[in-house]
Amino acid sequence: MRLDTVIRQRFSELATKADDIAKEKRIEYLRNTGKEIAYASHPKVVAWGTSVISLFQQVFGAEGVHCQHFKLAYNQFSGYYSSFETLLALFNAAREDYEGGYIFSIQGLTKAEVLSDAMEQAEHLLANGYKDPACVLIGVSLETAIKHLATKNGVATAKLDKMNADLAKVGVYNVAKQKQITAWADLRNKGAHGEWEAYSNADIQSMHTGVTQFIADFL
Repeated sequence: MRLDTVIRQRFSELATKADDIAKEKRIEYLRNTGKEIAYASHPKVVAWGTSVISLFQQVFGAEGVHCQHFKLAYNQFSGYYSSFETLLALFNAAREDYEGGYIFSIQGLTKAEVLSDAMEQAEHLLANGYKDPACVLIGVSLETAIKHLATKNGVATAKLDKMNADLAKVGVYNVAKQKQITAWADLRNKGAHGEWEAYSNADIQSMHTGVTQFIADFL
């Protein structure tokens, strides 16, 4: 069996497993408010995500943007169904890129162009009413951009807040931009931890616009 056939088969198998996880979505209601909370099976998502990372490392490389984006989102998986949706969106994007024959052109793209693809995925999620997965995906893109800027400017890789402060200190951008990035990071953290009522769809729309412009301006 040709390697390409094996890879396509593995993508298909993992897509089927993702469908199974989606079918088992569990809904709970908060006793005091009746608010609906959706959960994904934590053990199954962890097992599925581990297999996806293994595939991405073999296909795109451990340092490839698909693998890096997925691992960042995977490490932030909270058990909420919206967190699984973010992982699934990243998986589907990678599968489309591979099966569409874009893997070689992707390897030659600049960081800005690759992150632009991720931001388009976030825009699609927003357009379909999924502000919470979009929030996390935008935050992952922002953190990836900050890490790239840190490496480019001799700043040690660390947590986002530390890199953000250090980049402002060395003059990559001003304090106003540093504060804006801190605000975006706070939204991402809220999204990742299920604090979905702490921000609105308009807030994430604004975040998307701002992070898109930041990537265009600094990468």
